[in-house]
This record gives sequence, C-alpha cells and structure tokens, in this order.
Amino acid sequence: MSIDGGDRTSTDGADWDARAASFDEEPDHGLRDPQVRAAWAGRLRTWLPERAGDVLDLGCGTGSLSLLAAEQGHRVTGVDRSPAMVTLAREKLAGRDAVFLVGDAAAPPVGEQLYGAVLVRHVLWTLPEPGRVLRHWRGLLRPGGRLVLVEGVWGTVSPVGISAGLLTALLAPVAGQVRVERLSPDRALWGRDVDDERYAVVAVPD
Repeated sequence: MSIDGGDRTSTDGADWDARAASFDEEPDHGLRDPQVRAAWAGRLRTWLPERAGDVLDLGCGTGSLSLLAAEQGHRVTGVDRSPAMVTLAREKLAGRDAVFLVGDAAAPPVGEQLYGAVLVRHVLWTLPEPGRVLRHWRGLLRPGGRLVLVEGVWGTVSPVGISAGLLTALLAPVAGQVRVERLSPDRALWGRDVDDERYAVVAVPD
C-alpha cells in the first residue's frame, strides 16, 4: 500500500480497512489527476519489462499501479493485507487480466508461481528483516526478472522510511544490476512539490 509519509508501520489489516474508502484521495494513491496518472504510467513503462508478462504487485492497496500495469498489457497479481483494499482493487480492475489476494507482502500466498517483475511501493521499509524479505522476493522472479521498489524517507523531525543507500546495500547480495531513480524532483508524480527523499530502484538479479 502506498503512503505519503505518516505512520505505515502497523501490519494490522483492519487498520487499513478503515482507511480504504479515503485512500485514493491522495494524488499519488488514486492517480485521479490526469497529469499524476500519466507521470506514473510513464515511469512504470520504463521500470517494468518491455514485453508484457506477469507482474506481482505487493502491498497493492486499491490497485492504482496494478491498473497502470494491466493497461500496459501485463497480467497482474496483487496482494494486500487489507480485505477492504483488495475489494476496491478488484472493482477497479474488473474485466482486466488481474487477480487480487489477501495476504502478507513479505510472504505472498502465490505458491510456486514466478513473475517477470515484483512491484512494491512504499512497503519494504515497514517490514521486519528487509534483507530476508528481498531474498524471498528475488525467489519469486523468473530468470531475467526484476524487482521494482519505490521507497523513500519521509518527515524531518522523526523521519521514517528506508534510504536509497541502505536499500542498495541490502540488494547487493541478491541483485547484479541496480538502477536508482530519484523521484522527489518530479512534481507530477506527487501532485505537489516535495522535499523529502523519494526514489525507485530497479534491480535485476544475476
């Protein structure tokens, strides 16, 4: 589930059920503004494989990024801990080649299925043992697949999140190629100016 700062450390799905109805009101959650939506669609097109394939969207929230991926031809599996979020995602992608499951992003209930890309936005920093989680996600990739991780550090008084430097260090044992894109300067992604650290990492294992 995407956040825009604030406390996302709770793993209680009920907490997020209570926020589901208003979740898409944030510009980068609902992607309702055409400029914001186009900005995310453009970035996603460069992060995901060029050829349409299977994408696993972990912490998918109401499915806004899942919808963009589906519109670009990918088959999407979304996972979120909140049943209410999953219900909204299913409604948003009704008729699309997409499946949504209630489950833990750290250990998604997808069995032996493998994916061309694992997409995760603003979730890793909330999970215990992020290095272990990254190894598990790497194991969900087909040969040549990639991890697409959108993260950041939010707030100035009591900042929360995971820095790009720390994330790239955590990825070193599991990824041969790591590309970092700084997202903070791109106002169109957020619907406003931001001054905290926001970035994306595209990691391709050896």
